[in-house]
Amino acid sequence: MGKHKLIWLILVSLYTNIAFAESQLNLTKGVTAVSRDVYDLHMLVLYICTGIGVLVFGAMFWSIIFHRKSKGAKPADFHESTKVEVLWTAIPVVILIAMAIPATKTLIAMEDNNNSDVTIQITGSQWKWHYKYFDQDIEYYSVLSTPRDQYQNHLDNTPLKGENYLLEVDKPLVIPANKKVRFLITSDDVIHAWWVPAFAVKQDANPGFINEAWTNVDEPGIYRGQCAELCGKDHGFMPIVVEVKSPEDYELWLKEQHQRIAQAADAEKASLNASLSKDELMQLGETTYTAYCSACHQPTGQGLPPAFPALKGSPITTTGAIADHINIVFNGKAGTGMQGYGKQLSLKEIAAVVTFERNAWGNDTGDLVQAADVKSAVNNESEANDAVEAVENKTAKETDSVTEVAAESTSIEDLTKEYSLDELMTMGEQVYMKTCVACHQPSGGGIPPAFPALKGGVITTGDVNAHIDIVLHGSKKNPAMAAFSGQLTKTEIAAVITFERNAWGNDTGDLVQPAAVDAASAK
Repeated sequence: MGKHKLIWLILVSLYTNIAFAESQLNLTKGVTAVSRDVYDLHMLVLYICTGIGVLVFGAMFWSIIFHRKSKGAKPADFHESTKVEVLWTAIPVVILIAMAIPATKTLIAMEDNNNSDVTIQITGSQWKWHYKYFDQDIEYYSVLSTPRDQYQNHLDNTPLKGENYLLEVDKPLVIPANKKVRFLITSDDVIHAWWVPAFAVKQDANPGFINEAWTNVDEPGIYRGQCAELCGKDHGFMPIVVEVKSPEDYELWLKEQHQRIAQAADAEKASLNASLSKDELMQLGETTYTAYCSACHQPTGQGLPPAFPALKGSPITTTGAIADHINIVFNGKAGTGMQGYGKQLSLKEIAAVVTFERNAWGNDTGDLVQAADVKSAVNNESEANDAVEAVENKTAKETDSVTEVAAESTSIEDLTKEYSLDELMTMGEQVYMKTCVACHQPSGGGIPPAFPALKGGVITTGDVNAHIDIVLHGSKKNPAMAAFSGQLTKTEIAAVITFERNAWGNDTGDLVQPAAVDAASAK
């Protein structure tokens, strides 16, 4: 009996059959063409490696058993063999090429973001996802919907955890079926990773950078994933849920979202004239605090110093100015883990949570904050920032002679004037370093694929009219490329295009004058 068990274990370890391929230990086939290609590539490599393993170990064990010394076997006495050397070099090369061809095709397909039907910006932050639909004016946050007390087992008679425990969110990402959906993925704070196994999509979300991915799902349904990068203490509570709808249902969903946004705007206006009681503010504030703040600052307000300071007895929540308290909740605090909640919460919710923090845990300031107070504090802060920015801009213009000339031409711009190559290059470099360098880099190397290289680029060395058009009006294929017709003068646009076409070795010799830009903008 023991002998049969040993044989069975050896067979199981050596052979991969259909049953094993379909087991939960293997990759899933996914629901997109690319995910199925990835699965097929995985299985091809697995079979090749398994076959090589069987041959190598088979030959080794056969030699050990049938050419052992006890059977009188004599070791062969030979040295270098040219044929053997050629064979054991050529065969692995052929095998590697056989694996590289389908692997390269699959990788190229995974990176092909052209001709997308829908573009969505995905921004990771601790510990939630922000989805923004281009050309739809729709954006929202998606957070874990499992109650915190439940996953920390603090509830009495804690409910049984469901099949998708810790993989449920309040608002899933919604996309249409049978449409190419392009994702622009970035981060507000630390490195995250947006990973949906069924789509074969796993892309890092890096602060300050935009990575791209895409999918085209065949069938409507709900698909789940997670952040796949260790991004902090609550990394395990950052799920992803994607709901794929038929094109017809997706259009209905878009209409519902636009209606919801309009209703939220009306509710926001109404809240400015409302005055909630302390009990109402404390109740709403506690609910909001538990959902959005307690993960870092703790339900007791004690925080997790030094990263997340205590709110109990804190100068911010006890003796600090209410306007400063509102500002830090609304806008966050640069250089810390405190993110802004101005886009996530309504004015009423921010007013309630500030009231709660100033009166909970023994703070007892007695302060009541209404939505109108939040609006006023935010507007005052915005006006102050605008004033500072205006002073900075004025100073910059006064110290930058080239920019000053271009700025003066904004109101009275001589579109008939023709500039020399040196004048255009000097002005163009100034404009490029101020407006374009963050995305396309000082070297013109860009940050592909979201921000293509301008050095030797198709646009910067190709048709000059196409170059003028994309700077004026932006790119429909790449929403990351904004239109600059409303940001730069026609002289500045002419200068920066001239600079891009002659810098970094492009050397096209093209001089673009303001009149050419004016003619293109009139079309």
